Amino acid sequence: MTERYGHHAVVPTRWNDNDQYGHVNNAVYYEAMDTAINRWLVRAGLDPRGGEHIAVCASSSCEYRASVSFPQSLRIGLRAARVGRTSVTWELGISAVPEPAEPGQPGPEPALAATGRFVHVFVDAVSRRPAPIPEPLRAAIERELVVTP
Repeated sequence: MTERYGHHAVVPTRWNDNDQYGHVNNAVYYEAMDTAINRWLVRAGLDPRGGEHIAVCASSSCEYRASVSFPQSLRIGLRAARVGRTSVTWELGISAVPEPAEPGQPGPEPALAATGRFVHVFVDAVSRRPAPIPEPLRAAIERELVVTP
């Protein structure tokens, strides 16, 4: 999973994230994906509270492949699948953070528990009308998150 995504974030789960079936509820995956994307955007310079532009979610989806349960953390891989004039299509890979095989040693590469897709449209913070992706942000996306197989 590491080489397929340009950015990774770890999002811990909480006891109440498990549903009655004993696995992390589907809504938690969406929250984790949104958190990973927005952490990266803020780090790359997007100011959601005082900047000229914000990114709003136009669509999202998630496909589940395997269960994850508390106390496992979610590892979110992020890449940009499509960079348009005013929008970005993000692809995300979600896996459970593996436990090390031995103390101090990395664990095995985990299988994907879910894959997700978000489409963010960049808009003017005041008018909420679509706006071009700010050039410094576009450059960071293309440099860090456009991953070619």
